[in-house]
Amino acid sequence: MVAYLTCPGQTDKKTVLMRWSQLFIPTLREVPAEAEVVSHQLLLRAGFIRQLGAGIYSYLPLARRTLQKIERIIREEMERIGAQEFYLPALHPAELWQETGRWTEMGDNMFRLKDRTGRELCLGMTHEEVFTSIARNELRSYRDLPQLWYQIQVKFRDEPRPKAGLLRVRQFTMKDSYSFDLDANGLEKSYRLHEQAYRRIFDRCGLEYTVVQAESGAMGGSESEEFMVRTDAGEDMVVSCACGYAANLERAVSCLVPITDDPAERSPELVHTPQQKTIQEVSEFLKVPKSRQIKSLVYVVESKPALILMRGDHQLNESKLSRAMETDQFRPATPDEIRDLFGADPGSLGPVGMQGKGVAIIADLSLQNRRNLICGANRDHYHLLNVTAGIDFTAAFYDLRRVEAADPCSCCGRPLDIFKALEVGHIFKLGYKYSRSMKATVLDPEGKEVPIIMGSYGIGLERIMAAAVELYHDEAGIVWPRSIAPFQVLITLLGTQENQKQLAKRIYDALNQMGIDCLLDDRDERPGVKFKDAELIGVPVRVTIGKKFEQGKVEIFCRSQRELREVDADEALLEIIRALGD
Repeated sequence: MVAYLTCPGQTDKKTVLMRWSQLFIPTLREVPAEAEVVSHQLLLRAGFIRQLGAGIYSYLPLARRTLQKIERIIREEMERIGAQEFYLPALHPAELWQETGRWTEMGDNMFRLKDRTGRELCLGMTHEEVFTSIARNELRSYRDLPQLWYQIQVKFRDEPRPKAGLLRVRQFTMKDSYSFDLDANGLEKSYRLHEQAYRRIFDRCGLEYTVVQAESGAMGGSESEEFMVRTDAGEDMVVSCACGYAANLERAVSCLVPITDDPAERSPELVHTPQQKTIQEVSEFLKVPKSRQIKSLVYVVESKPALILMRGDHQLNESKLSRAMETDQFRPATPDEIRDLFGADPGSLGPVGMQGKGVAIIADLSLQNRRNLICGANRDHYHLLNVTAGIDFTAAFYDLRRVEAADPCSCCGRPLDIFKALEVGHIFKLGYKYSRSMKATVLDPEGKEVPIIMGSYGIGLERIMAAAVELYHDEAGIVWPRSIAPFQVLITLLGTQENQKQLAKRIYDALNQMGIDCLLDDRDERPGVKFKDAELIGVPVRVTIGKKFEQGKVEIFCRSQRELREVDADEALLEIIRALGD
């Protein structure tokens, strides 16, 4: 009846049955109280992970199978672009990070320790410094370039508020790769090779994702892109448009709806605004829209005061402020600092009269060419009417505004969408940040010593696993993409007859010979328990050998479509393969 199960070209390799009865799969019926997001709930319930401490997780056998499949996909795609695999230490000497300044820059996010001699060390958050140290010691000439190096390694981050299961943790696994080139053209090529490899990796892992313009942050560099999965469990915000524009909220730009101001030439006029401090309060008191007000924010930038001016109905984007000021060393001023500088409390501040007092004035582009606006008078409970930039005060103008939902797209004018997303990958053009600080140089074709130009490229393996669960689940459990499912086929044996067991074994062997991962559920459990567990762990296809066996029938259940087919036993293999391809 099942002779067809021996396919042409199959090898005679012996297979070891993966029996559920012999595997450690501690499923849970109830949702753990501490689990908030879906991926955390289901990975706990399906027996993939267990928590050891805050932000520290043990990966059980099912999780390891999925993570190993993700690793294999990553390795194949990295090797496809010519990258070479390393494995570097997770324990780093402080001196290496001090060379680039990141020993201080990383602050409390870095795990730090001392050895028995008192030498300072850290647990690696990332490996730019370590890879750069190898490059500076070993690469001598432009003939040694380009180089693409990568590793899959554990990283550590002293996360202040671990939460959301595997999405915000203190120990995690990353694929990080690094490119070393002679010039910007070489870096562009290496960067695009990684961008294409990342698309193939996430495609093969079955993820739906968006590539967005991003901030480089502490990594440094001139250009970066994030690979984001849309999910309410994410902590990033993505701005996107139907035309294809996409950026994270830190970097996003948009157009403004034009505003017509009073064109008359008027002089500033002092007006009493008792107890009116907020933009909303002043708007209601003076019967003017918030868009006609100037919001004044006082910051201390590298120990020097700065007045940041925004339109009243806009919010400051601190990442854009960092780019404008070319530093991330800034903070809001304290109330005492503000009163010493302006002679008034917050809510009554403005730029008029502050010229020449040692306060830098930085304004958002939305205030450029505006006329007859309202701002604080630098006197408690008073405001100024009819204030015009360029006449009553001068400022340096930059894009400082945070984009809002429904703003017009700067590319096509259509309304922008903003949604939560989870970052699963990030690519950076590092430029010369690390090579210059660590003196990683080569000789160019003219014999001149030049710094190597670098790129850095990261993927979070656990985040791919968690993102897949966030994307693909239902009320019964996980719905894994076939490529990263811990098993692709589950053979559920409900009977105890010898010929049922033989059929299960022959199907198992035939699929195994074809490279299809199988699990045989041979437990002495009720059918309902077996079916619930099968849906919970999310195996793509379930084959049930049960009560219909006497009629020569088996059942095939497609997890993603929740479709149950009853087929002839001698057609089971073809139907399983068809179901895997659906």
